[in-house]
Amino acid sequence: MMAYWNMDKITYVGNEYAKEFGFHYYEPEKIIAGKKMKDWLRFAVAYWHTFDQRLVDPFGDGTAIRPYDKYTDPMDNALAKVDAAFEFYEKLGVNFFCFHDRNLAPEGNTLRESNHNLDKIVDKIVEYQQDSGMKVLWNTANMFTNPRFVAGAATSPYADIYAYSAAQIKHSLEIGKRVGAENYVFWGGREGYESLWNTNMKMEQEHAAEFFHMAKDYANRIGFKAQFLLEPKPLEPTTHQYDYDAATTIGFMKQYGLDKDFKLNLEGNHANLAGHTYQHEIRVAREAGLLGSLDANQGDKLIGWDIDEYPSNLYETIGAMYEVIENGGIGRTGGLNFDAKPRRTSFEPDDLFIGHMVGMDTFAAGLKVAAKLKEDHVIDNVLQDRYDSYNSGVGRQIQSGTASIEDLENYIIDKPQKELRRATHSDHLEEIKNIINHYMIATLAG
Repeated sequence: MMAYWNMDKITYVGNEYAKEFGFHYYEPEKIIAGKKMKDWLRFAVAYWHTFDQRLVDPFGDGTAIRPYDKYTDPMDNALAKVDAAFEFYEKLGVNFFCFHDRNLAPEGNTLRESNHNLDKIVDKIVEYQQDSGMKVLWNTANMFTNPRFVAGAATSPYADIYAYSAAQIKHSLEIGKRVGAENYVFWGGREGYESLWNTNMKMEQEHAAEFFHMAKDYANRIGFKAQFLLEPKPLEPTTHQYDYDAATTIGFMKQYGLDKDFKLNLEGNHANLAGHTYQHEIRVAREAGLLGSLDANQGDKLIGWDIDEYPSNLYETIGAMYEVIENGGIGRTGGLNFDAKPRRTSFEPDDLFIGHMVGMDTFAAGLKVAAKLKEDHVIDNVLQDRYDSYNSGVGRQIQSGTASIEDLENYIIDKPQKELRRATHSDHLEEIKNIINHYMIATLAG
C-alpha cells in the first residue's frame, strides 16, 4: 500500500523541550486517577473534518491540499481516503474514528445506488478493522447537506422526505452494526424552524420523537447494541433548533420517553453558541445520568458561528475533564471525538496531524490537572464550606425534606436583618481561580 502521509508515528516526547515534535502531555499508558490515560480519553478522529473538509469558509473556496486529491473519480477518491485514513490513525496512535454515511461515499441517483456505493466503502473499512483493530466510536447519517433536507429530516413538513430519512437511517444502523460502532449519534442539523408562522412545532417534535423510537426499535430487531446519543446544538443553520442545549434536549427526551435508551453527545463549540461553558453542558448531562460521549473542539469567542477549532484552551479542558472524573468516565461507551478542522490558512497535510496533537495534549493536560484537583479535594472542600449550613439545624431539615413551609416561617420570621447578613460570607471566587491557576502551572511543570 502506498504511503499517503509524510509523517512518522507520533510518540510521547515529554514537555521539557516544547519544540520537539510529539506529544508533550499525552502518555497513553500512564495511570491517572486509577485508569490509563487512553481509557479516560478514548480519542477518535472525525472522518468528515479530517479527510473530507476542504477548508472553505463563507467568503472563500477550499484551500486544503490532500494526498488523495489525484483521484478525480468520486469512488476512486473515496476508496483512496480509506487507505489514507487508516494510515493516519496508525501514525497518530488513536483507536477510534467516527463518520457520517455521506462522508464515506458519494450519493447515487437513488437511495439504493447510494447504499450500494456506501457498502463498497464499508467493505474496505471492515477489512482494515480486522487487520488493525481500529474501532468506530460512533457513526451517524448526514441528513442536512443535500437540498432535500432544506426544511429538516425527521421534522420535515414533507412526508416523502421523512420517509427517505427513515430509510437512510435504517441502512446507517445496519452499517453501524457491521463496523461494530459503540454508539450511534443523531445530530439534528436542520431540525428546527425559521419562523413560527409557518411551523407546527408540536407536530414536528412528535415526528422527531417517533423517528428516534423507530430507529431504536429497528436497532433492537437487528441486534445493534450501540448506545444511542442525541447531540444538542443551538441556532445555525436554523433560527431555532429543537435540541438547543443539554437541558432542552433532556426535557425533550423525558417528555417523549427517550431517556431510557438515549444519552447526550456534547460539543464544546455548541455549548458556547448556546451561551454556556463546555463544563456546564457536561455537568447538566452528568447530573441527569445522561452523559454519553463528547466532541472535542472549541470556538472563537469573537466569532458567532460553529468554527470547530482544535481544542487548545486548558481552562476548558480542565473543567470538562473534572466533570468526566466525577462521572467515573465519559460514559459507558463514550470518548472524545475531534469534531475539529484546521484553519483555512493551515492547509498542508501535516496540519491535520498537528491539530490533533494539540487537541490530544490539551485534553491530556486537562485530565492531569483535574485529577490533581480531585486528589487534593480542592473543589470538594470549596463546596463543603459553601454549603455547610445545610449540615445542621434548619439546614439539615431542609436538606432532608422534613421542613414544612410553616416550620421555615416560624424559624426565620423574627430574625433581625443583621443576623441574616451574618449568615452569608464571601465566596472568595478570585482565590478559587488563583488556586486553579496554581494547580495548572504546578501540575504541568512537574
